[in-house]
Amino acid sequence: MKQAVMSSARAIVECIKMEGVRHIFCVPGESFLPVLDAISRERSMQLISARHEGGASFMAEAYGKAGSCPGVVMATRGVGAANLAIGVHTAAQDSTPLVVLLGQVHSSFKGREGFQEVDLEAFFKPIAKWVAEIREPPRTTEIIQRAFRIAQTGRPGPVVVSLPEDVLNKEALMTFGPAVTIPAPAPSDEEVEAVKTALNSAVRPVVIAGGGIKRAGAEQELVSFAERFSLPVVTAFRRHDSFPNDHRLYAGHLGLGTDAEILETVRQADTIVAVGTRLSEITTQDYKLLTPDHKVIHIDIDEQTIGSVHPPFLGVAADARQTLKKLRSMDITAGWISWAEQRRLKYERTLTNAGRQMLNGRVIECLQNKLKENSVITNDAGNFAGWIHSFFVFRHPHSYVGPTSGAMGYGLPAALGVKLASPDKTVVSLSGDGGFMMTMQEVETAVRYNIPVISLVFNNRMYGTIRMHQEMHYPHQVAGTDLGEVRFSKIARHMGAEGFYVQTAEEFEGALEKALRSNVPVVIEIECDPEQISLNRTISSLRSNQ
Repeated sequence: MKQAVMSSARAIVECIKMEGVRHIFCVPGESFLPVLDAISRERSMQLISARHEGGASFMAEAYGKAGSCPGVVMATRGVGAANLAIGVHTAAQDSTPLVVLLGQVHSSFKGREGFQEVDLEAFFKPIAKWVAEIREPPRTTEIIQRAFRIAQTGRPGPVVVSLPEDVLNKEALMTFGPAVTIPAPAPSDEEVEAVKTALNSAVRPVVIAGGGIKRAGAEQELVSFAERFSLPVVTAFRRHDSFPNDHRLYAGHLGLGTDAEILETVRQADTIVAVGTRLSEITTQDYKLLTPDHKVIHIDIDEQTIGSVHPPFLGVAADARQTLKKLRSMDITAGWISWAEQRRLKYERTLTNAGRQMLNGRVIECLQNKLKENSVITNDAGNFAGWIHSFFVFRHPHSYVGPTSGAMGYGLPAALGVKLASPDKTVVSLSGDGGFMMTMQEVETAVRYNIPVISLVFNNRMYGTIRMHQEMHYPHQVAGTDLGEVRFSKIARHMGAEGFYVQTAEEFEGALEKALRSNVPVVIEIECDPEQISLNRTISSLRSNQ
């Protein structure tokens, strides 16, 4: 093991470097100036200083999703920590490896309600995978390397480390262990045999593929497994790219406003093979989609996830890639070709929904036609996402990054994180005007660091998702959901980006073509009809149903 005398700040940066992290996100603070200084002296890293800690945390979270290493974000004390908490929660719900480094008050000031003091360990414990504080300089490497290990192993997630400002400049003999090696446990032969027995008796099996497929790099293994036994595959909420949507065995996405034909695929199934998914509230349609009649084979890296939503017929705590490789060798006599073909046809029928001809639908069609294979789409929370969830066909792995936490403000900063993790890819973010306004200051960050992403803003001047629920429960009683007139394209231009305002599909196509040729950040503002509140509903239709 490597040993050297250095400051805690320098040791922290050395640990980050060992994990292959090349970008660190932050809003700078005086409580961790020594770490900032150490980063500035490390040529292999770039510090990305954001306009708001929430934006910085979204960037780091998406960087952790899209890249081969965890995201790292820094902020100061209680105020900065509170601002970035939304990224910590997103990483927890999305199972994203994220290391959060927070400046803290001087050790001798703690407990006195010092300036901006918050008990960070107590604050983050409910939403982080692990929280710790460096109190003794010689333990710096132990704690930071443990943070990276916990963030990446088992079910990935966020870890938080508190850095008292007086500790950072102190020197000590630092001992460095090796970089993290992520275990990939395989199922036992007995477990494989149990899965074989269960599938041999299945009449209508369905695979639900989740984020564990993506994290394990098991996309090809899933395709091979599904093809080997002709199994229809549906994807969990916002995990579209875990299985190619144009494949003959793909049967749809389980999300918000999912078409009844896709839900029927799961309802008719007698056996569910859930791989790398926690079977979330959205995926399971308020936990109602799976019933006691479903025989669930739940495969997940985290044993605590298995059975947390639905009692499994069989639970296998193992890596998705290793499991699928072993399951492919099973000798199964049953065949489900006709069942899979039937469900594929039902899914294909949903692609002809009338919403495809609306402006939003034509925008998605244009993206489908114009974006190259090495493109990634990120999205914010909002009803506008119904069009991309329903109509965009994700054909390639690592082509989508979305928040299963439903966090508003995610789309644009996530695009910056993805672009930095994958600079060779075209990255397009989709946002509503409500969510975009929450983090649109990061357009300036994109301009300052020359991060050329394309941001689409669907502007209907309201918090559309909340307005929809408002009209469903309190028709005509509008409270707090109307928003003012903001011309996002003009603001973008004032920030140094390119900005386009479009009202038709033809105008959008022209703007997108220009954006794809550009080498600077671009914002395309799309004027939307506020009456069309969602893919299948208008405000008038909601009111008439009361």
